[in-house]
Amino acid sequence: MSTLEAVPYSHGGKDLTGWLARPAGAPRAAVVVYPTIANMIPLMETRAKALADAGYLAMVADFYGEPVESFEASFPMGTALREDWSFYRGNIGAAIDALGALAPELPMLAMGHCMGGQAALEAARMGANVKAVVSFHGTLDTKAPAKAGEISARVLVCHGDGDPLVPHEQVLGFWDEMNAAGADWHFHAYGQVRHGFTDPDSDHKTQEFLAYSRSADRQSWAAMLSFFDETLGA
Repeated sequence: MSTLEAVPYSHGGKDLTGWLARPAGAPRAAVVVYPTIANMIPLMETRAKALADAGYLAMVADFYGEPVESFEASFPMGTALREDWSFYRGNIGAAIDALGALAPELPMLAMGHCMGGQAALEAARMGANVKAVVSFHGTLDTKAPAKAGEISARVLVCHGDGDPLVPHEQVLGFWDEMNAAGADWHFHAYGQVRHGFTDPDSDHKTQEFLAYSRSADRQSWAAMLSFFDETLGA
């Protein structure tokens, strides 16, 4: 159970729970934190608290509304959620709406890891009310590519170039999509870095596509904070 503040919300008739971290002072913006495919893991709580320490009101979104028994068990759950892309987008938007209802006066941002990185990018593609989105080792594919003029949010992707889940063809396709959409996009690639590079627990899992990178973790986090600062006019 998280030590963060529970925020109940719903989508598609399913009860969901966001987990909220509040800054010590007045928040400068609100950030939806889309989790990994395994949903509310310790990394997500750490990220939300770090955002709060940086002055943001941060809420970890809920993909499933039910427990995830293991990392391996999350794979079919993530596949099922994304079978209906419209439903998946509705889940993504519900988290933005839930956080926005708590602080309607604040500018809205979004970030995510792994499947959550894809979700953050999807929020930009679907024209959600967010000023900027950031993806950490997220997949870049989509069933609904953005068309010209559809992306108003600024986009930052922090990507491990050695991530076997995101082949170079997918990277190039994403670049082409962003350019065709006329997006304000930024892409940081870290050489020889694999999937899950922000999570120290990656090195304790058996999947070879995962590996933690202290350097890429530090650099990508700093890039996000700078990106948010620039977006908010700080």
